[in-house]
Amino acid sequence: MDPDEILARKAGDPLTELARQDLDPLSVEECQTRIEALEAEIVRTKTRLTRAVNHRASANDLFKR
Repeated sequence: MDPDEILARKAGDPLTELARQDLDPLSVEECQTRIEALEAEIVRTKTRLTRAVNHRASANDLFKR
């Protein structure tokens, strides 16, 4: 799937800009550092998602009673 399809967002969106960056000038070390930073962001985003889902489920349970 084309990143432009996945990240069809407004101009200047950080994810769109990130996906469009030219990786050719990066060294192996820079690529590894970039991957580590992206993996940390994935963990952070998944944690936030889990909290949001749990919060919603708790609210739904509360108001069903």
